[in-house]
Amino acid sequence: MDKTININIAGTLFQIDDEAFRLLRDYLQAINTRFSKVQGGHETIEDIEARIAEIFQSQRGLAGVITKENVEAMISIIGKPEDFDHSEPEAGAPIYASGKKRMYRNPDDYIISGVCGGLGAYLNTDPVLFRILFLLSAMFGIGLFVYIVLWISLPKARTDSQRREMYGGSYHEARTQSRQYDNTQITGSPMYSPGYNNPSRIGNAINEVFSAIGRVCYIILRIFLIIIGITLVLTGFLFILSFVMVFVFKYPGAFSIDSAGVNLVYFPDFLNYIVNPSAVPWIMLLTSVVIILPMLALIYWGVKMIFWFHARDGIFSLAGLVLWVMTIAALTIILFNEGISFAQTAKISTETVLPNSPDTLYIMTDHKVSDLKFEKEISIPHDEYTVYINEDKKELYIRPYLSVNSSYNKEIKIAVRKRSAGRTEFDAMKKIEGLQYNYSVKGDTLLIDEYFTSPAGRKWSADNIAINLYIPEGTILKLDKDSRFLFHNRFRNESDDYFESRWESGNSSWVMTDEGLEVATKKALKHK
Repeated sequence: MDKTININIAGTLFQIDDEAFRLLRDYLQAINTRFSKVQGGHETIEDIEARIAEIFQSQRGLAGVITKENVEAMISIIGKPEDFDHSEPEAGAPIYASGKKRMYRNPDDYIISGVCGGLGAYLNTDPVLFRILFLLSAMFGIGLFVYIVLWISLPKARTDSQRREMYGGSYHEARTQSRQYDNTQITGSPMYSPGYNNPSRIGNAINEVFSAIGRVCYIILRIFLIIIGITLVLTGFLFILSFVMVFVFKYPGAFSIDSAGVNLVYFPDFLNYIVNPSAVPWIMLLTSVVIILPMLALIYWGVKMIFWFHARDGIFSLAGLVLWVMTIAALTIILFNEGISFAQTAKISTETVLPNSPDTLYIMTDHKVSDLKFEKEISIPHDEYTVYINEDKKELYIRPYLSVNSSYNKEIKIAVRKRSAGRTEFDAMKKIEGLQYNYSVKGDTLLIDEYFTSPAGRKWSADNIAINLYIPEGTILKLDKDSRFLFHNRFRNESDDYFESRWESGNSSWVMTDEGLEVATKKALKHK
C-alpha cells in the first residue's frame, strides 16, 4: 500500500501520497524562495497556499487522497514559480504593480465570453459599464463587430499567473473578495468581479439581466455554429467522397455522359494525351492535395464548431497552410511548363464550290462514330466538344462542327477550317497538317465524316475542325439523324424563338430564307 501523509494547507487538512508530497514540497519551497525577500511576499505566499487549498478541495483524488496528478493539475492552474513577476517594487508600491498588465478574457466574470469582465479587471472598472456600452453600440453594428474581434483575439486567463497580469496590483484584493463571494454564488452563474469594490444593487440587477441575455445569445450562437459545422463536415466529406469515387475508382454514376452530359471519369487518362506522360502522376497527386487538403480543413473546423473543443492546433494549421501553398506553387510550375505547348494557335481553311447548286441539298454521314472502336470518351457539353480515346492505337477521334450560313451568290460553298495549338505558330501549322478529315459530294448529297482523327501517339493540341456550309436563299436542307448531331447553328423555330445548339431540335428539314435558316414549314417555304 502506498504511503500517505497528512498535511495542513491554509488551515485545511489533506491526505497526500508520498510522490505527490515530494512534488508539492519542492513547489512550495520554490515559491518561498521566490517571494520570501519581496515586499509583501509573505502575504503572497499565504494567498498562493489558500489557492492551493481551494484547488485541492475541488480536485480530490481517489478516496480523498491527493495524488501526483492533482498536484500537477494545481501547478498548471496557478503557474510555475518562474512565471511570477517579482521585480523589486519601490517603497509603498502595491504587490505585483510591475506595470506588466495584460488584457485577458475573465473566466471569473463572464456572461458570454468574459470580454467585458476582462476589460473591467484590466481597467479596475465595473464591467456593467462595458456591457451597456457594447449593447448600445451593437444596435449600430459596431459593438458586435468589436466584441467578436476581442473575443477572438483575447486569450482567456486560465492560470493564476495570467489572472495576476490581468488584475495587476489589485490581484491580492481580488482573490480575497472572490473567496468572500464563493459561498453566495449560484452554480453556473458569472462570479462577482473582484476588480471593483461594493457593487450596487442596480449593478447586480443589470448583471443578472445581461447574464440571462448572454445565456440566450450563447445558446443561439451554439445552434448557429452547430448548423455551420454540420454543413462544413458534410460538404468536405461529400466532396472528398466524390473526388475519390470519380478519379480513383472511376465510378461513373452521376458523372457519366449518359446521365449528366459530363464525363469526368476518364479525365486522368486523357491527361496522358495532353501533357508529358511522366508529369501525369505528379499532376494528379498535387491536384489531389490541393483539393482534398482544404476539404479536410473544412471537416476539422466543422467538428470543432459542433463539439466546441479547444486544441493546440496552431502549428498543424500553419504546416497545412504551408504545404497547401507549396503544392499549389509546384502544380502551377508543372502546368505552366506543359501549357507552353498551347502558347500559339494556327488555322487553315480550304474551300470547295459545288458545280451545280441543287434546290434541295442532302447532308449524310459517311464514317460514323458508332463504327469506331474506342474505350474512353471525354465530353465538354457547353462547347459540344467530344473526344474518343483508342488506347490500343493511341489515337484520338474528335467530333467536328457543322454550321450553315447564307451564301452571297447562287453557289453552294463548303469551307473546312482546321485549328490547332503549339509552342510556336509553325509548330501549330505542322500539327494541323496531321489532322485527317474527309468529306465528298455526290450529286445533291454532301457526305461528311462524323469525326476527324489525330495522328497516333501525338498529344492533343486543342484540335478543332469546323465545317461551314454556305447555301443560297431558298435552298432546302435535309439532314439525316447522325449529321444532326454535328449541327451547331443559331436558327429559328415556328414561334420565332432561337435555338443555340443541335441538341434542342429534332428537325431534319430546313430552308434558307432572307432572315436566316428556318424550319422547313409551309410558312418558311413562302419565302422562297
